[in-house]
Amino acid sequence: MTTADRPLAGRIALVAGATRGAGRGIAVELGAAGATVYVTGRSRRGAPSEYGRAETVEDTADLVTAAGGTGIAVPTDHLVPEQVRALVERIDAEQGRLDVLVNDIFGGDPLTAWHAPVWTHSLDDGLHLLHLAIDTHIITAHFALALMVRHPGGLVVEVTDGTDEYNAENYRLTVYYDLAKVAPIRLARSWAHELRDHGGTAVAITPGWLRSETMLDHFGVTEDDWRAACETEPHFAISETPRFVGRAVAALAADPDRRRWNGRSLSSGGLAKEYGFTDLDGSAPDAWRYVVEVQDAGRPADVTGYR
Repeated sequence: MTTADRPLAGRIALVAGATRGAGRGIAVELGAAGATVYVTGRSRRGAPSEYGRAETVEDTADLVTAAGGTGIAVPTDHLVPEQVRALVERIDAEQGRLDVLVNDIFGGDPLTAWHAPVWTHSLDDGLHLLHLAIDTHIITAHFALALMVRHPGGLVVEVTDGTDEYNAENYRLTVYYDLAKVAPIRLARSWAHELRDHGGTAVAITPGWLRSETMLDHFGVTEDDWRAACETEPHFAISETPRFVGRAVAALAADPDRRRWNGRSLSSGGLAKEYGFTDLDGSAPDAWRYVVEVQDAGRPADVTGYR
């Protein structure tokens, strides 16, 4: 392979929260670009998390390696500082550097009572959701960025749901989910400020309507026949694979001029226009523009001009 095929060869990445969904897609695409990728999560072989799903961090690491990178699974609970400290110390001992940090830790969906006002939503569930969505990102940054700043030019990616513009104008289902999805955007701005004297870049990124493993199961479809879900939810036609946002992150990591994005809120669809990558099927869904102009506007589902 040429350098153009593996623009991230020699780079070291940590994808925190890579068991499934966007985190897995990002890890695999960083591997496809040649990176060594440490992948973390709480679901390991023989010991699933409370999600009770089959995906594991070891599976993700295998997919990274199969894609052309080096995948290294480190089961980690990012709410436990000592586990995160040990993770970063291992990366330091084995690699001596960290070039890319992706904060994709969440796991709060089962804790969310959709559309429930604060006085009816479980307080314990809501506060735990915020711990998972915010505390984990700060704990991880505390340890990981100390390693990253030893070498100039690092990239931090905060993964969220919704752009800054969209989330500023729209209430996201519950107060807890709303805060959980606004916070990473603000954290990206904070890291951008703190890294600017170290040549680093920090951004927030959102996928569109994600065809994650969980979402496919929800509709009773697979990636091969996902369009059957459009019979139940026509707007699912704008959906994208987790690899699409993965390609967005890989493009950012490979861009020598990525500091122009510092502190920005970005989307997979928006970056596809900038960098020219596509989803696995060759399309480039611009989901957030579609959500505003078609879905939220109450228009019939029609992805013409949006993918």
